[in-house]
Amino acid sequence: MRHPRRPLRTLAVLAAVLFVAGGPTAPASALPAAHPPTPPAASALPTAAAPPPVLRAEGNRLVDADGSAHRLLGVNRSGGEFACVQGWGIFDGPVDDASVKAIAEWNANTVRIPLNEECWLGSAHIDPRYRGANYRSAIDGLVQRVQAHGMTPILELHWSHGRYTGNSAGCHDVHASCQKPMPNATHTPAFWTSVATAYKNDPEVVFDLFNEPYPDRATPTTAQAWTCWRDGGTCPGIGYEVAGMQDLLDAVRGTGARNLVLAAGIAYANDLSGWLAHAPHDPAGNLAAAWHVYNFNSCSDEACWNRTLAPVAARVPLVAGEIGENTCAHGFIDRVMKWFDERALSYLGWTWNAWDCSSGPALIRSYDGTPTPFGTGLRDHLRALDTREAPDPT
Repeated sequence: MRHPRRPLRTLAVLAAVLFVAGGPTAPASALPAAHPPTPPAASALPTAAAPPPVLRAEGNRLVDADGSAHRLLGVNRSGGEFACVQGWGIFDGPVDDASVKAIAEWNANTVRIPLNEECWLGSAHIDPRYRGANYRSAIDGLVQRVQAHGMTPILELHWSHGRYTGNSAGCHDVHASCQKPMPNATHTPAFWTSVATAYKNDPEVVFDLFNEPYPDRATPTTAQAWTCWRDGGTCPGIGYEVAGMQDLLDAVRGTGARNLVLAAGIAYANDLSGWLAHAPHDPAGNLAAAWHVYNFNSCSDEACWNRTLAPVAARVPLVAGEIGENTCAHGFIDRVMKWFDERALSYLGWTWNAWDCSSGPALIRSYDGTPTPFGTGLRDHLRALDTREAPDPT
């Protein structure tokens, strides 16, 4: 943050409709307006760090306002996508200043924050304590604390509405209680209209349109999956109207927001083979490709990265929004980080949550930043890097 106390943002949802569970949509004017978050007491304010940069895509690089190359290097902070819809909170674990400071002490410069579409929009089936204005205010508080420690916040849509019962379905629930293959046309454009309206005057915030699209698990062909990914509409194998990446980007830009936007590929964001041919048109020219990789993914070796990632990275900025492994070690991400470092690319570890790393890629044992063996690899690597500048990849 450029100063200890940030100007407050009004987080009213300005979308035309909001979801009401079990019934029709209601106009936004019929719902109470969100109130800006209450500023913290002076004693709770952190010491101001240098502000995160305002980023833009310039060729295949991310650059700041001065034109200096910048890499997004850091962690994911999971919880905001699931706790609210499960009815027990907004975050999983603390998101106070001390816990955010612990992230910064790893020399991270970026925190990716997963969101839940229905919690943000205020779906009626969610506990009122964890939906709508309360949810948006809590998310904004975390955004401000991330910025206060000089780190870039990435807001991304993780769980969304839409009944999908096909191949690889995470759940059969119409509500946003699991990962769906694609965003939906009914609510997701409204979600991004609202988020972009809230942060269009805060260009330090980055938008990640949809966590891990997997239309390829539903459609008969990969070509159909990429068409669905970009254009949405009626997609084979998906029983709801899909919002494509172009629809979501249009929703963001329709608010006047010029923030950097990320668009992840198909196959749970692990396949970018059709990204360049199907990239949505961005009138602001501020779009980057997002990619995810774990040791158990299909594209998990250097030969695949050279074949499918390198052409994308040569044309547009590339951000590995999630890197991880299920081994409780860091041998795999060491290889990923080496490949990305050699090309001055960005990456974020999954995840800054104090979970048992044997059940999934958890970076920490506690929120004071004590790492798991997996997290030690990322922490030590980030501390050995200068995360504020990047060499010219050319």
